[in-house]
Amino acid sequence: MITSPQLRAARALLGIDQRKLAELSGLSVPTIQRMEASEGIIRGNVDSLMKLVGALDLAGVELIAEGASSQVGGRGVRLKAEHDPARLGDGTEARQGIRSAA
Repeated sequence: MITSPQLRAARALLGIDQRKLAELSGLSVPTIQRMEASEGIIRGNVDSLMKLVGALDLAGVELIAEGASSQVGGRGVRLKAEHDPARLGDGTEARQGIRSAA
């Protein structure tokens, strides 16, 4: 689903810290820290993982799965073509989008 390196790269692409990602996803900072510190694929509560992936998606990050189209064929992240930095505002839009998707 998502690896810890992908998560760190996604945050870097967005230029946000762990606190901002926690706000956008509705998760706690310690949860984000645990996810980033894990080895390989992030495991845990499915609801938390869905919130995380949903927040990244709404923020404009496309997760690239193993074997999917990319320059080198590995895992990675990329910004969506329609990425809008203004959507990161206060996180309200991202949290509402996650709730409506659930």
